[in-house]
Amino acid sequence: MENRIDRRRFVRLSLAGGVGLSVVGAAPLFGAESTKNMSDTFKIGGDLTVNRLGFGAMRITGDGIWGWPKDREGALKVLKRAVELGVNLIDTADAYGPETSELLIAEALHPYPKGLVIATKGGLTRPGPGNWVPDGRPEYLKQCVDKSLKRLKLERIDLYQLHRIDSKVPAEDSLGALKEMRDAGKIRHVGLSEVGPAEIERARKIVPIATIQNRYNVDDRKWDNALKYCEKEGLGFMPWAPVGGGRSKMSSAVETVAKELNASVYQVAIAWLLQKSPVMLPIPGTSSVKHVEENVAAGKLRLTEAQMKALEG
Repeated sequence: MENRIDRRRFVRLSLAGGVGLSVVGAAPLFGAESTKNMSDTFKIGGDLTVNRLGFGAMRITGDGIWGWPKDREGALKVLKRAVELGVNLIDTADAYGPETSELLIAEALHPYPKGLVIATKGGLTRPGPGNWVPDGRPEYLKQCVDKSLKRLKLERIDLYQLHRIDSKVPAEDSLGALKEMRDAGKIRHVGLSEVGPAEIERARKIVPIATIQNRYNVDDRKWDNALKYCEKEGLGFMPWAPVGGGRSKMSSAVETVAKELNASVYQVAIAWLLQKSPVMLPIPGTSSVKHVEENVAAGKLRLTEAQMKALEG
């Protein structure tokens, strides 16, 4: 999953600290219509080149990540605008909606432009709004892959991630199912979510792993060890919840840097991630075109050494 922050709450916090989130306030950042110069690129699995700042498609669904969005046309516009701006990595999951995020992506973007990488996930079920229950049974995961292929109108999924390791099912069984689907040509690369180095090592004995998607932001660095492992092994690290939520020990430092750069605190949080590591692939999510544009602009920010040090805490 990607960004879980409530945008309205974030705006309130930002304004309280004297930092605006308006596009006007960040106008100097909106030059090019592409992410090309702002984030550099990364090769997922060694062969899929993507701009490092992607888009997380969880928030284009309804409230509680459930059902269709209130503004369906608006959701389609968000997806189209992200691609127009040069984003070529979109992260989704069958659990987002459920199903609606994948369906909206196909509706907005199919036939897909060359080079667009759509990453999706399986292994979490949705009994109801706000409920997320792991299901790592091999037969279920194979079914998930086939259904995602159909919804996304793809013959092969470039990056398929195990949304969570199910404690009730041996990881070898779950990953073995994804290996079968990979061997059958239905998956190009496999990724994991919310795992540490030991779990990654265990998984790599079963199937090659290309990316890791863990919660990570300037306030929450629980998975520093996983990030370092990814750097050492050349795996992509996709942080979800890229700015966290609420006020914290880092709020003051982020607000200070934001004022120095005439940017929003949200933009600074994304820029920090991009400069933190060359394997970092942030996937901030939103249901607003304005915020997509703001996110892309964040990739053009360049933090000084002193600013990075201040944000490291």
